[in-house]
Amino acid sequence: MNINNAVDKAFEGKSLKEIANAPVDALQGLSEKDAKALKEALGISTVADLANNKFVKWAQAIVALAESEE
Repeated sequence: MNINNAVDKAFEGKSLKEIANAPVDALQGLSEKDAKALKEALGISTVADLANNKFVKWAQAIVALAESEE
């Protein structure tokens, strides 16, 4: 995976630690307005907060398990 395809231009070339600690709008497709909404609704400020959010983890687990459900 080319990480530069996942982040805004300002974050291309940054370390993964820097990106993890960056605001969520560092990710391509998320605006400052989206970042504000995530902060207000779920307390998510950084890329790491988003990745570690319990709702995100639950959704990922449900989808992964659904793929093998009979």
